[in-house]
Amino acid sequence: MVDETQYLTQEGIDTINKRLNYLTNVRRPEMAERLRQALEDGGELTENTEYEEAKNEQALVESEITRLNYILRNAKVIDENATFDSVQIGAVVTIIEDGYDDEEEYRIVGAAEANPSQGKISKDSPLGNALMGAKVGDKVKYKAPDGTISVKVKAIS
Repeated sequence: MVDETQYLTQEGIDTINKRLNYLTNVRRPEMAERLRQALEDGGELTENTEYEEAKNEQALVESEITRLNYILRNAKVIDENATFDSVQIGAVVTIIEDGYDDEEEYRIVGAAEANPSQGKISKDSPLGNALMGAKVGDKVKYKAPDGTISVKVKAIS
């Protein structure tokens, strides 16, 4: 796997570290205990569904730990205090969709931290990608499930 830079705010790094700590120090020991208990209680491994379920859940936990470690190992912290004259990673951009009056505000972040309901969109999302490099007053278009949408950049901070 080629290492790809993972753009995160400090808040995003803190959130991932907290989740990683929980998985490593709470869930991993819980899974080890569950496996041990399933072996003690279950008899034959070929007929022990509790053991199989515990193994599958342990694999999911380990996979998530690996994924989070990868993100942190390749993380680049977004400077949230930087000033921008065009839309870049870390910028907060205010847009207005053609035909509407309501402004929308988004912070451009990396994919690992994207959460549109919290106003964080990935630089790789259709809207984020279209906005990259745009300046105040620019109109950009992007493809959405409902068709092509046009928005105007009202502000960048």
